[in-house]
Amino acid sequence: MTGCNDASQTAKQETKVTPAQQEAADIALTETADTYTRVFFDQYPTLSTTLAMPVQQAGGRYNDRFPDYSVAGMEQFQSSMAQAAAALKEIDGTLLSDKDRMHQQILINIFDFYTGERTFPGGYIDTWSAHLPYIINQIMGPLIDIPKIMQVQQSVATKKDAEDYLTRLEKMGAFVDGVVAKFKADEAKGIVLPKKLRPKTLAYLNGFLAAEPEDHGLVTAFASKLEKVSELDATTKSDMVKLAGELVSTVVYPAFNRARDAVLESEQKAGNSDGIWAQPGGEAFYLHEIKFLADSTLSPEEIHQLGLSEVERISAQMDTILRENGYSKGTVGERMLALADVPGQLFEATEEGRQALLDYLNDEVKTVMARAPEFYGTVPTQPVEVDRIPPVSEAGEAGGYYSQPSLDGSRPGIYWINLRDMKAVPKFSLKTLTYHEAVPGHHFQIALNMAQTDIGLMRQNAPYNAFVEGWALYSEYVAAEYMGMYDDDPLGNLGRLQAELYRAVRLVVDTGMHFKHWTREQAIAYFHDTTGTPLSDVVPEVERYMAMPGQALGYKLGMLEFVALEKQARQALGVKFDIKQFHDVILLPGARPMAMVRQDVEAWITAQSTDG
Repeated sequence: MTGCNDASQTAKQETKVTPAQQEAADIALTETADTYTRVFFDQYPTLSTTLAMPVQQAGGRYNDRFPDYSVAGMEQFQSSMAQAAAALKEIDGTLLSDKDRMHQQILINIFDFYTGERTFPGGYIDTWSAHLPYIINQIMGPLIDIPKIMQVQQSVATKKDAEDYLTRLEKMGAFVDGVVAKFKADEAKGIVLPKKLRPKTLAYLNGFLAAEPEDHGLVTAFASKLEKVSELDATTKSDMVKLAGELVSTVVYPAFNRARDAVLESEQKAGNSDGIWAQPGGEAFYLHEIKFLADSTLSPEEIHQLGLSEVERISAQMDTILRENGYSKGTVGERMLALADVPGQLFEATEEGRQALLDYLNDEVKTVMARAPEFYGTVPTQPVEVDRIPPVSEAGEAGGYYSQPSLDGSRPGIYWINLRDMKAVPKFSLKTLTYHEAVPGHHFQIALNMAQTDIGLMRQNAPYNAFVEGWALYSEYVAAEYMGMYDDDPLGNLGRLQAELYRAVRLVVDTGMHFKHWTREQAIAYFHDTTGTPLSDVVPEVERYMAMPGQALGYKLGMLEFVALEKQARQALGVKFDIKQFHDVILLPGARPMAMVRQDVEAWITAQSTDG
């Protein structure tokens, strides 16, 4: 199923590798990978929480610790990741089996990814998106992600689990202070959160601090989890919940107040420029993000032009369908905005209406799952749920996202949807969002990736943005092109094309801001006018790209590669082409660089062509 490097094969043959040499190299690879995997997880205990890793596998207890986001902590992490990549590179790949050589190459790439751009001292290393420029911002980062992990993903099933949760609350002051220290150190180097990202960053911090301590989500989530701990009596549970409230009042809130003060104090140093180019070393940093988050060798200008051509192509398709359904006046964007007013397209902006929308999405998940075995050879066994993004953070968050299940499958994958503005989630858009964020998109890819226990923890959680997001967007294409999920649903198909247009526009807007020096306002206007997406959705999207340069490029660039490979395989194999096998070739080896995916697909085409 996996491809191989012809040059490496030739070298291996020429050197006449002995079984003993290959075994020694295989052992060196395994031991090196295991050593630095432990180093990685030791420094990011919250990822172990997210994955619900067995304590033995994680190398010790982790639910009572935080990562160290201080200047020293980030430097230590990046240095250790660079050491990991260097150690793996020292192993002679010509001595390895084809499978292990691929394993080596993927691991080197992953550790290089986590090393980040060393010439850009700002920001922090995220466990999914790696090097991001602003450690405090409006959409993600330690101050947003870690409280969410504790509330949603941290298990409290025993007395010790409960004590670990309380210990984390006790340690949150030091954790937040490390984040603030890094924020200020970056500021001293001239890397400052852009002025236009500050209102929603402060809105998040204010929202986090708004509730009475005993009513904060960190306390109420803990109380809910404690109810299921049978070894604790009611009095002990009550005392623990009371202590959690006291810790939020005396430790957590003062720390987050210090973070808010740091953001307010840095206001005068913030620049009006919106792209990463305006930060010291920003231009080189953007090229780094294109290489790793977009998995591309294209230049920013080439990506920009590709985006413009894709916008033109998709808009023409949408125009045709709109005209066929009686919508002929105005731009494509204007006509798409008008579709939200079609009767039955909007759920009520009430709690009942939001629940009705969630029920609709759950029904759509069931519909897709019933059809999936016809098109996907391997289907994940882990369930997926649909939940609302918590109101405390919805203002700055994307329209939807997915969080992975636990390694053992005891906790499901979750498809989160943003319901801040019900006009931004008309019914015609929801099928496509479901196919992307849940099934057969992120849930199939990530759950199956995590199920491959023979590839190691680093690859089970491999952060290949173009592969992951490209697959999810490709899944929308398969749902339309082959599964018939939009048959007799022209408005739904328009929603799909609008979503694809949305991703094409990202190529234009991301490069526009970070390479062509567009302003936030230019990007918003182009996005809104071109796609017909409500401003309530467009504004936080554009601000997301400001905080995460290059990440938005992976969707369309990855999808175009998957579509090209599917067409190549279908054309080459004719009646021998099996879409279920094709999808297994892509998914079962796990997320990896797109060049390796192409290599694997082409090897599969050759094998199928010569078989029988």
